[in-house]
Amino acid sequence: MNKVEEFNEYRAKMNDKIVGSNNKILKRIFNLDTNAFAEGSVDKKTKEMIGLSSSMVLRCDDCVRYHLGKCYEMGVTEEQVFEVFSIANLIGGTIVIPHLRRAVEYWEYLKGNQND
Repeated sequence: MNKVEEFNEYRAKMNDKIVGSNNKILKRIFNLDTNAFAEGSVDKKTKEMIGLSSSMVLRCDDCVRYHLGKCYEMGVTEEQVFEVFSIANLIGGTIVIPHLRRAVEYWEYLKGNQND
């Protein structure tokens, strides 16, 4: 199994367990997240790029992987992804650089340029 499949399967499995706990607050948080990224006056593709940049600034590698995957699925170009990376690093500062490295590596996995 490659890194992309491994990440997606783990995420889905754990999300199922969390939602399956039937905790009303956690279910509402998951629902809010889903609805925040739904089509609206801001299109889904743009929302995913915003999510990617925010995740990098917050230094959440799982979130970065998730949003990178969505960006890839939605046809965000490599040039656009690197613009998002540049904004995130400008806003977040040099502490974001390690997350940038991992994000670039994951982008390569998404494109099928690396196997692991």
